[in-house]
Amino acid sequence: MKPVELLMDAAALDRALTRMTHQILEKNSPQDLGIVGMQTRGVFLARRLVEKINAVENHGLVAGILDPTLYRDDYRIALRQPKVKITDIPFNINGINLVLVDDVLYTGRTVRAALDAITDFGRPKSIQLAVLIDRGHRQMPIAAEYIGREITTAENQEVALRVRELDNEDSVWLMELEAGDKK
Repeated sequence: MKPVELLMDAAALDRALTRMTHQILEKNSPQDLGIVGMQTRGVFLARRLVEKINAVENHGLVAGILDPTLYRDDYRIALRQPKVKITDIPFNINGINLVLVDDVLYTGRTVRAALDAITDFGRPKSIQLAVLIDRGHRQMPIAAEYIGREITTAENQEVALRVRELDNEDSVWLMELEAGDKK
């Protein structure tokens, strides 16, 4: 894949997360709120949202981690062993407003899998979705309540989030598949 366009630099990414923080707080009280990041990069975004919520509200929220890999309807298709990552939700989700956080919303299949996975942990009062980028092309009736930025992409494009915790920088790039790349 080759980079085509810088969609967000570090400052723009931080502004989007700050705006999303305030939108989440306008709709939810921190007392009955849980934030869960979806593996991999959604985890880092969830942690940042929790830090911002705690700074604004002087609260002690902690972020949970969810890996919905085994709940996906497409991991068996390739007949390969899935790479399962950590799931750790250190709070009771029953009766709270739960915000699932992911980096890019595309077909909706990962979110659908996350909804299935979260039911193994209990029954929240509500489940809301926060995504940094909504790129369209939905295959499932999934919509996010909190969106950092909406963009239109072509089928041969992807969106790549780089986070300082893994990539030593914060940025969001529009990428284009090249001839040898697999979709």
